[in-house]
Amino acid sequence: MKHSKYLLTILFLGYNLIAGYGQINYSQKTRLNENWEFLKSDLGSIWESVRPGAEGSPEKVPLWEQVTLPHCYNATDAVDPDLNYYQGPAWYRTLLSVDNPFKEGRTLLHFEGAGQKTKVYIYTEEVASHVGGYDEWEADITDAVYRFLTSDDAERFNGKIPLSIRCDNSRDTEMIPSDLSDFNLYGGIYRYLNLVYTPALALRSVRVDATVDAKGKNGVLDIFATFNQNKPAGILNVKIFSPQNKLLKEQDIRLEDFSGQKLCSFSLNKPELWAPDHPSLYRCEVTLQSESGTMKAEEKFGFRHFEFVKKGPFMLNGKRLLLRGTHRHEDHAGVAAAMTEEMIVEEMEMMKSMGVNFIRLGHYQQSRIVLEECDRLGILVWEEIPWCRGGLGGDLYKEQARRMLTNMITQHRNHPSVILWGLGNENDWPNDFPEFDKEKIRTFMKELHKLSHTLDDSRLTSIRRCDFCKDIVDVYSPSIWAGWYRGIYTDYKNVSYNEMLKTDHFLHVEWGGDNHARRHAEDPYINLDKIGSGGQKADERAGDASLYGGTARASRDGDWSETYICDLIDWHLKEQETMPWLTGAAYWPFKDFSTPVRPENPVPYMNQKGVVERDMTPKEAFYVFQSYWTENPMIRIYGHTWPVRWGKSDEEKTIKVYSNCDEAELFLNGRSMGVRKRDSQDFPAAGLRWNTAFEPGKNEVKVIGRKGKETVEDNIAFDYETRPFGKPAKIVARIIEDNDAYAWIEAELRDQHDVPCLTSTDYIRFDATGDGELVINMGTSTASSKVQAYNGRARVKLLKKGPKSIVSVKSGILETVFMEIK
Repeated sequence: MKHSKYLLTILFLGYNLIAGYGQINYSQKTRLNENWEFLKSDLGSIWESVRPGAEGSPEKVPLWEQVTLPHCYNATDAVDPDLNYYQGPAWYRTLLSVDNPFKEGRTLLHFEGAGQKTKVYIYTEEVASHVGGYDEWEADITDAVYRFLTSDDAERFNGKIPLSIRCDNSRDTEMIPSDLSDFNLYGGIYRYLNLVYTPALALRSVRVDATVDAKGKNGVLDIFATFNQNKPAGILNVKIFSPQNKLLKEQDIRLEDFSGQKLCSFSLNKPELWAPDHPSLYRCEVTLQSESGTMKAEEKFGFRHFEFVKKGPFMLNGKRLLLRGTHRHEDHAGVAAAMTEEMIVEEMEMMKSMGVNFIRLGHYQQSRIVLEECDRLGILVWEEIPWCRGGLGGDLYKEQARRMLTNMITQHRNHPSVILWGLGNENDWPNDFPEFDKEKIRTFMKELHKLSHTLDDSRLTSIRRCDFCKDIVDVYSPSIWAGWYRGIYTDYKNVSYNEMLKTDHFLHVEWGGDNHARRHAEDPYINLDKIGSGGQKADERAGDASLYGGTARASRDGDWSETYICDLIDWHLKEQETMPWLTGAAYWPFKDFSTPVRPENPVPYMNQKGVVERDMTPKEAFYVFQSYWTENPMIRIYGHTWPVRWGKSDEEKTIKVYSNCDEAELFLNGRSMGVRKRDSQDFPAAGLRWNTAFEPGKNEVKVIGRKGKETVEDNIAFDYETRPFGKPAKIVARIIEDNDAYAWIEAELRDQHDVPCLTSTDYIRFDATGDGELVINMGTSTASSKVQAYNGRARVKLLKKGPKSIVSVKSGILETVFMEIK
């Protein structure tokens, strides 16, 4: 693919906001995580943030709270079942210590992401503003700091710099993403904020273009750079290191002789290739020396060659690679978008352990840490801008989309993991504006496609679900939700093949279905008898995500059990092994995430299609993927969170085991049930299933899997209930775990004969008064104040903060239960 010679221009727009900010990894930066105060409302003016005031005086109001960064001010209200999440302004403030070591150097605030509109103040002076919640940007505060320190007001701050930041996620149809989107538009400084010192002459970006032919024989490396001055003078030293950290190339460049952007080029014979199973990363080190001082920047890069074969598979480094993908929203229990680096690394490593080699980052530019982890772990990336639903706005709207596409590409193009730049999602969805003009949307999509290739012609463009634009982009994904929003899951292969024939480069992203963690079913198909084949269609249509109206479908009529979704996933994965023309598919999503448009879900305001919960607790589906996508021996008996199964005495029940082992032997209550050979085409569970009768009461199951010379095993225990049960008549609450720090409370719905109602899905509500505090509003099955029962039960955790607490449990019209906990 041809490389563009795109010129990144350094512009200073709107005060000291550094626009056109490119990829740069500063060696001298400090994360500003501590000593922040926060106010979840607006101020009358910036003066209210910095004015003097004695304790107890009116000037000290409103009251601010102590927080650390990253911080999202929708950390809990996004999943509060009784509230709309807060959309409006909020403020952060701190006293900054500035000690720039460079004479006449520049002092910058580097935002890795803040939402959705941000203004920056030094004392009372507004120094920068930014629109967009996901791209990186910088504010040069050098001059404002100097003006403040030389003012009469500086004395009362004892040498510190008063920094105030206003964030605002108010609804605004003239910006992207749309508030119709199936995710929250969070507010706050929810990614890292860095204090950066640079010399007066500084690098603004370092771009590394690494190309290699399909056979991997000839590698070419082109290094580009931009500076914060038009006529720089100094010496640049460029070093290239191998994946083993061996110095391979070095070159010095006099900036007086430098014109344009390209610094130098190198050739490498048979470079180590970057691939999911061996993600070899080289390193480029650029050191700038001038009279202003020394500055160093480092970029990691990799050599790989990819191709989407016309109406055929995906090729990486000359070989077919089936893209085994998932999706990610930047969202987590208790913090919302404010995930720490440790959280992000844990999540990405979990994806890799599931066997993922591809991810679509939906639906916005994500943290640089995510991209760095994809490079390190070997996960190919589709990253996209947040033009998502609602139609097309006016000039400001379109300018933001252009800017965010430009920033995403210039900031993330060095990452070898990235192969696709996404231009939009569900752009066929109207209703942000009275007008919905398909031709205008097509025209703008063409503009973005051209801009993407102008900025980076080494990658392809892509969109999902907008058939009237599918001919514009390089790679297209239609909507295919076989077995969830339309039809039955056995439609999947036929529908996918017919959709592939309609476009040159087909990639299927978004499939799966909601599954309420800890809910299981003896027969997950009991209410699905009216759903017929969708024929050649399995698309999501208007209203399909609703729990009301429309045609029969699993999303409305199904039980939302883990049991059904494991079958659906199992079928898709076994079919994908028999589709030689398939580029790949990406399950939606990896982790449950919050959304303002699903208030009536089992966990209110949660999209529950993930294979792990919002706190990264794996569901059963996680292990179904592992059984198909991983090599290290693993085995998992279905039902670790299914404490009670039910049926008639002597009725045969199925035990399913998910494993990548060659064979497995199952034991029930110490007795061998026989050995089964794994066959991926033997649905369900690749042939690793046993039909047997359980003993009333306690049952213990053990399985031993063998793969070559290695063995792995798994165990579960459960009760088998043979008594018939009716509708819930009462609530029984009990403590299932208790210590000095906390207590776990479980509520169970029982019928008039005191038999557990094992198929009940009624909502259960928890509340507490006294000294303790419930762990709620986390968006998980076990940390929500309101949650649908999973097999007639639900649980919650109480943190003990004193000698006595009262916990109440409610469900519909049943009598409320109170528990005293000491």
